[in-house]
Amino acid sequence: MMETVKELLQQLTKMQWSDFLDIIIVAFLLYKLFPLIRTTGTSRIAKTIIGILAVAWLADALNLYTFSFIMEQFLQVGLIALVVLFQPELRRMLDHIGNMKLRKIFGTDKTEQEMEPIIAQTVAACEVMSRERVGALIVFARDNRLDEYFKTGTKIDGQVSEQLFRNIFFPKASLHDGAVIVRDGRIAAAGCVLPLSDSVRLSADLGTRHRAGVGMSEISDAVVVIISEETGTISVAVGGMLKRHLAAKTLERLLTQELCPAEQPKQENLMVRLRQKIQKKGKEEQK
Repeated sequence: MMETVKELLQQLTKMQWSDFLDIIIVAFLLYKLFPLIRTTGTSRIAKTIIGILAVAWLADALNLYTFSFIMEQFLQVGLIALVVLFQPELRRMLDHIGNMKLRKIFGTDKTEQEMEPIIAQTVAACEVMSRERVGALIVFARDNRLDEYFKTGTKIDGQVSEQLFRNIFFPKASLHDGAVIVRDGRIAAAGCVLPLSDSVRLSADLGTRHRAGVGMSEISDAVVVIISEETGTISVAVGGMLKRHLAAKTLERLLTQELCPAEQPKQENLMVRLRQKIQKKGKEEQK
C-alpha cells in the first residue's frame, strides 16, 4: 500500500502544469455532459455500450476464445452498428450539445427570484383552465433547447402571463391544439407538435395530449404541464414519469423544485457566530 502511494506521489511530482490543466478540462466536460444520459434515449445508448463492454471483458476473463473472437469482430464494427441503431437518439444528443448555450455550460441559470413570477403566472393560468376544462400543453425547456419542435409551431416570443396562456389555449384559437414552449423565461412558440410516447405503462384512458407531454419528457429534460380537456385534471411529466391530479399549490411547488436552481445555503459571518458564542458563555458564567 505504501509503495503504491509513493509511486503515485512520484508521478505527481513529474506532472507539469499542462497535465493538471488537461485533467481539469476533461473532468469539467464530463461533469457538464454527464446529464445528457438522463434522458431515456441516451441512457439506452449508454446501457448498451456498458453491456457490450462487460460481456466482452467477461468472455476474455473466462478464456472463452471462440466467443471472445466473435465479440472482437463485433466491436470492430460496433461503432457503425450503434450509429445505425441509435440514429434518432444520437441526433437528439448532438442537437442538445449544439443548442446548449454557454451560460448553461458555465452554470449561470436563472435565479429563483426570476422564475417566481413566471411560475406564479403559469399556475394561475392552469388553475383557471383546469376549472373551465380547457386543454393545455405547456413545455418548459431547460438544457435542451427543443429547436426541432420549436420550428413546428408559430413563434411568439412573449412575456409569460396568465392571460396570454389562456388566449393561446382558448378552444376556438388557431393554436390551441399544439404545445406552448417556454424557454429563457418567455413564451417562445405555440402550436408546436410533440412526439408521442409509446410507453405501455401509461393508462389507457390518457389521450394524445398526455402522450405527447410524456413523450417530450422522455426524449428531453423538459418539464411538461398538461391539462385534460375532458376532466380538467392537471398533470406534470418529467423524465418520462407522469404525476396526475395535482392541485394548484402542488403544481407550484413541483415547478419551483424543477425549474429553480438549488441555491447554496447562506453561510453566517464567522465573527457574528463567534460573538454569539462568547455572549452565550458569558450569560452561563453569570448564572
